[in-house]
Formats: sequence, C-alpha cells, structure tokens
Amino acid sequence: MNKIYRKSRVIKTYVLVLIELLMTALSFAAAMFIRFYGGDGWDFRTHTFFGLFLLIMSLMYSILTDWNRDFFIRGFFKEFMAIARYTVIITVGSMIFMYISNNVGQLSRLVFGIFAVLNQILTYGAHLAFKEYMLRHYKWSTNSDKLMVITTKERAPEIIAHIKEENAWNYEMKSVAIMDEDLRGGYIDDIPVVACADDLIDVAIQDILDRVFISLPHEDIEKVRDMILDFEAMGILCHYDIDVEELNLEGKEAGDFAGYSVLSFSLQNMDYRRLLIKRFFDIIGSIIGLLITAVIFPFIALAIKIESRGPVIFAQERIGKNGRRFKLYKFRSMYKDAEKRKQELMEKNEMKGLMFKMENDPRITKVGRFIRKTSLDEFPQFWNVLKGDMSLVGTRPPTVAEFEQYNVHYRRRLSITPGLTGMWQVSGRSDITDFDEVVRLDLEYIDSWSLMLDVKLLLQTVGVVIFGKGSK
Repeated sequence: MNKIYRKSRVIKTYVLVLIELLMTALSFAAAMFIRFYGGDGWDFRTHTFFGLFLLIMSLMYSILTDWNRDFFIRGFFKEFMAIARYTVIITVGSMIFMYISNNVGQLSRLVFGIFAVLNQILTYGAHLAFKEYMLRHYKWSTNSDKLMVITTKERAPEIIAHIKEENAWNYEMKSVAIMDEDLRGGYIDDIPVVACADDLIDVAIQDILDRVFISLPHEDIEKVRDMILDFEAMGILCHYDIDVEELNLEGKEAGDFAGYSVLSFSLQNMDYRRLLIKRFFDIIGSIIGLLITAVIFPFIALAIKIESRGPVIFAQERIGKNGRRFKLYKFRSMYKDAEKRKQELMEKNEMKGLMFKMENDPRITKVGRFIRKTSLDEFPQFWNVLKGDMSLVGTRPPTVAEFEQYNVHYRRRLSITPGLTGMWQVSGRSDITDFDEVVRLDLEYIDSWSLMLDVKLLLQTVGVVIFGKGSK
C-alpha cells in the first residue's frame, strides 16, 4: 500500500470492518432474541456456530472484495445497494456452509430472514452515521490533517473550489499562500491568505500544518525543489501538482489528491497500523499511570503546599504534533514566580541552544528537587497521554518561546506526537548541554521508530527513574 496515503486508508478500512462485525453480531443476537423469546427449542451449539461463521464471512468479504474503497463518494442509494449485496452474500454463504457441514437441520430458518433484515438496517444506519461523523466532525477536528495550498493568484480560486468540491474527510483546508503577489490578510473563497513568497517557510514553521498542496506550473523548478526540501525537513507531507516537470527527490510517491494527479513528498514512513497499536498502549499505559497518580497525589500535594504557596499542578502551554498547542501538566516543582525569574537567570544558562537548564536553579523548591530526581513530577502528564496530546514515548514538547525560534531543521521534531519519555531522556538528560544533541536524538527516534524501540525506551526509562540517572 502507498505509505503516504496509508493513514487515511487504514482508518477507513479498519473502522468500517469493525462496524460491520459489530452490526453482524448485534443483528444475529437480536434475531435470536426475536425468534426464541419466551421459549426454548433452539440448539445452542448450532446457532453459535452459525453466528461465528457470519462474522467470518463478513471479515472475508471485506478482505477479499475491498467493497468499501469508494465509501465516501457513494450516495444513499448506492450505499444501500452495496450493503444489500454484502448482507445477501454473507447470509447465503453461511447457509451454504451450514448445509455442507450438516448443521442446518437444527437451525431455525426464520433466523436467516430476521438477521438479513436487521443487518441491512443496522449496517446501513451505522455506515451513514460514520460517514456523517467523518465529514461533519472529524474533518474539522484537531485530529484531521491541516492543509495549506501554495499557488498563484490566477490558479488559487479554481484549486480552492476544486478541493472544496472533493469534500474529503481526512484533511481541512486551512490557508493559502500566493507566490506571485502579496495578498496576505485577504481571503480567497473564505480561505485566508497567510503567506507570500517572502515568508512562506517562516509562516509554515509557526503554523499548525500537516500537509501542503503545491501548484506552481511556471515557477523555477529549483525554487520549487528547495521549497519541497524545506517542507520535507519539517516533516510536512507535500503534494506536488505534476502538471509541471517531475522533481527527483527522496520520499516521492505518485498518487492523486483532491482530483489532481500529484507527486507527494514525505520522509515520514511510519506504518499507521502500528501507530494505532501505539495509541492503544498509550491509552492502557495512561490509565495505569493515572491510577498511580491518584494514589501519590495526596502526599505530593501536601508536601508542595507545606513548602510554598501556589497550585499543586503546574500547567504550561507546549507545542505538540505539527504545531498543535496544548496544556502540559506537571506537579509544581518551582516557586510560584519561577517564570518571571527565568529572565534574570538566562545568563547562567548551561544549555547551548534554545533550551534553558541550570544545575542549581534557585527557583526549584526542596520538594521540587525530590520529585524531579524521582520523576514524580511527570505523573500528571499521563492525562496528556490519555487525551492524545502526548504519547508514552516520543520527542520532547517544546515551550512556546522555544518554538518561536525554530528553524526548518528543528521543526521536524514536531512531525510526531511528543512523549513522556524518549531517546534524549534515557541518554541522560542532565548530561546533555547542547540543544542540537537533543534534536539529533529526537530525529534519530523519528527515523528509526518501531514498536520494539518504544518498548526498549520504556524499559530504559524505568532504569533511569530507579537509578536517578540524568534526572537532576
């Protein structure tokens, strides 16, 4: 499967398969209830066997036919007929199998008919609800990809109108950049113009941006090539309209986007199916972490309150995946006026680059030194993990002040969800004194990511916490 387009396809395919399996199970259970309510006379083994085979037939039909490949462009009637075909095939197929296996004798024929009617109704309703949600809610949520169109003043209205007509569910057109004229501050078909040729990359670094669509047929090819390299360096998916000359760059795949034939450029090659597994373990891990947090909270809260005034939980705005902003939560380890005093201490910064680090930071309380040493201050971040702002393992989420100084190279750190722990943390974070080394380790994690690497880093993190390495 095309790696660049895998995320959208996996979401659509796997969610629909799950919906159909659930509706099949529900329809069968309801059919059994209707047929045998208030009485007996049904063979448990035979009917259970039939229900299981219905689920197998449903799964096999989806795998072998890929019948939902045009799901989002099917109208109401086509959707109804597609589901009718699916229901008839899995019902008749199951009946034939039951007959061949000599199990049909104890099976109520009425169950077949009731199941077929209920499955048609329930699956059709579930399909429509899922489609409505993805097009009306998911598309406009923070989870969908945010798109910038990069083109000329003349081509912009046509391209924007065309993308709107496509009504895709997996991305939201947020902005447009006009490269042959400065139209910043204006709108084209209700889409804000946010950049021109002079500040395109600067705006992209600071904006919430997951992908761009470039259509510049008359632009110098070397300029376009450099532009794509910059977006790749930031971890942003780049669609290039191939009405113009092809570029020879790493990470290029041909495909279509919003009805256009494009070359898409991305250095990201994470398997989205594995990312779903990663998210599943994030949820499980965060729930366990929050239970532990609930146990230790009264003791840490009391210690913090006894030593210094201020809230128990410190909330700070951080930058997440591709520029998304969120509130990061920690147990407060500094005095209440720590942020104000930071400027006074900048000349004592021991970190080369954008981060601030001071070994004997006077802003840290006695309790703060202990909970930092033991990493107990991090436990409220399990709430960030549960919400999806963070992952158990990832890159370090920068502060707003750091982010505002990012260049193209640094921006790529934000191409994945930030984490509670990562490669720089287990490498001894108090021993690293160069921000570029932090970036190097984060990019190494991005380029070599796997589920096994996450497991390895989590185990190493346990060792770091137990032995206190790099946690000053």
